[in-house]
Order: sequence, then structure tokens, then C-alpha cells
Amino acid sequence: MHVAKGSFEVKMGPAEPSALAKDAGFGAMSIDKVWRGDLEATSKGEMLHGAEASTGAMAYVALEKVQGFLNGYHGTFLLMHRASMLKSDPKSSVLEISVVPNSGTDQLVGLSGTVKIVIDAKGGHTYEFDYTLSK
Repeated sequence: MHVAKGSFEVKMGPAEPSALAKDAGFGAMSIDKVWRGDLEATSKGEMLHGAEASTGAMAYVALEKVQGFLNGYHGTFLLMHRASMLKSDPKSSVLEISVVPNSGTDQLVGLSGTVKIVIDAKGGHTYEFDYTLSK
């Protein structure tokens, strides 16, 4: 297992949800990131989010495609996000971000792993990427 660390900047904006998502009351957001540190890359993706007003349950799922260098190895891979929480209990928050199996290309073929994100008090983002790269 290897660990990659660094920071990233993210820009998010509203995206047009599908007709089915609109009917369900879901929203969509675009994701545009610049990764720095052990992962020197850019990524683009889309998030689908929803909430249940009567219970305070909230969730999002997202996919993003990362392109760049991971500790010197070049290629692309997909990240899959899954998050949920209760509005009344921020400590109930669950966030899982993982590499989509078999999505690595070029020198990142065989990549697997998970990403942990930390947001500091000033809104800065850092990451810790636990990964293996089997060739």
C-alpha cells in the first residue's frame, strides 16, 4: 500500500439534471479540480444530490475522471463518491471515495485505492490517497 498526500482546489457549479432526476427532486453539480502534491492532476466530474426534508437525510453520488501523474506514473482513472448524512447530526456524515476497479490507463493500469478528504477551517482541501498499483 502506498500513500499519496497533497491538496486540491475544487470549483463546483450547477449542472442540468436529467428529466428523471428532476422528477425525483434531485440536483446536479459539475466538478472541476486541480490536484497538487503526490497527485499532480486535473479532474472533471458530475454529482447528483438529493435530500428528504421530512427527515433531514441528505446524500450525493459522483463520478470524476482524473488525468495526470500519481507519484510520477501517468494515466487516467475514475473516482466514485458516495456520501450521506442527517442535517440535524453532522457527525453522522459518511464519505467514501474509491477508484473504480479496472479504470486505470497507461502507467496507472491496475490502480486501486481510496481517497480521504479533509476540509480545514478556512475551506482549504487536503487529501490522503491510499493506493496500490499492481502491474
